[in-house]
Amino acid sequence: MFTLKHLDLFDSLETPFYFYDLEILNKTLEAVKKSAPKRYHVHYALKANAHPDLLKIIKNHGFGADCVSGNEVKRAVECGFDKEMIVFAGVGKSDKEINYALDHNIFCFNVESIPELKVIDELARNKNVKANIALRINPNVDAYTHKYITTGLEENKFGINPYEFDTVLEEIKKLPNLNFNGLHFHIGSQIGDLKPFKNLCSRVNEINKWFIQKGYLLPNINVGGGLGINYKEPDKEAVVDFESYFKVFSTSLELMPQQQVHFELGRAFIGQCGSLISRVLYIKNGINTNFAILDAGMTELIRPALYQAYHKIENVTSILKIIPIVIGTKNQQLIKYDIVGPICESSDCFGKAVELPETKRGDIIAIRSAGAYGEVMSSQYNLREKINSYFL
Repeated sequence: MFTLKHLDLFDSLETPFYFYDLEILNKTLEAVKKSAPKRYHVHYALKANAHPDLLKIIKNHGFGADCVSGNEVKRAVECGFDKEMIVFAGVGKSDKEINYALDHNIFCFNVESIPELKVIDELARNKNVKANIALRINPNVDAYTHKYITTGLEENKFGINPYEFDTVLEEIKKLPNLNFNGLHFHIGSQIGDLKPFKNLCSRVNEINKWFIQKGYLLPNINVGGGLGINYKEPDKEAVVDFESYFKVFSTSLELMPQQQVHFELGRAFIGQCGSLISRVLYIKNGINTNFAILDAGMTELIRPALYQAYHKIENVTSILKIIPIVIGTKNQQLIKYDIVGPICESSDCFGKAVELPETKRGDIIAIRSAGAYGEVMSSQYNLREKINSYFL
């Protein structure tokens, strides 16, 4: 929730920019630590937001790093994450990326195919080292989320399918530079209902027992992440209910006492602490549609264009300067605006028919819950300048 102190800061800065509320971030990180049982190891998913200043805060709270590219591994190393807590996933790891991770002796590669197993073994042999690997399993569990961010179905490109298990084990026996030490699962992102996680636990139990029966009691079971945030009411749920989330796994996973559980949470860590702050350039009123044209666009936050994602949009100027004066009177009026950006694309729209108080040129607009998959997905399309980030 913004105050006049925030508005004074926003008014003094060149827009657009990303704003991060460090109080919310620290409360979130403390909530994760308090809720996770001792044998639960939580890795922060860098793909959600890889800003070095934020990563250092997350690292200082004792979390590991989940990476899906060589540069993310490099960023984690540079920001001081414990190498014994860095995992490297991704369906298309290049030789260069694998070699970098081998050189830095990371905790584990989450391997997604038989060809990848062979490549990692060959590169590890060239360096005379052993690579720790976990098999990324496709459990065929529906996350009931947007089709672009579901990852655990057989139709998705990720992971190894159960019908390949026997073949995979035969291949692993032939690859002496691999240390097979875990199973990895991830079913999708922005999961708001805990039921898919319960369904995942059932599949993990079945698959883990299958490997144990084959003689592989693996020390690490990685159940991924995907826990969603409340985009509709960010102030009501600024910190996710991690206790209920971890309880699902505590009550539903049936693991051996020596098996450790790993998580890869991204959005739930960072999503609510970030907002995209923009300024109204023009109000363009029409017969059927009113447009509020911002100086931020899909180049700064692509989620609405890419996923048809919802973000709460607030006129901070009106909330803090106008509404307190007129509240309780008939003067308060909400007007519907399409909130759009300056990019030369019709998809450059943050929200349609958004109800706001009367909005004017120069008003400060906050697009909330933008800490995850916002700044990290920004681009310089239309030769846009890279925007700044500010912290408070």
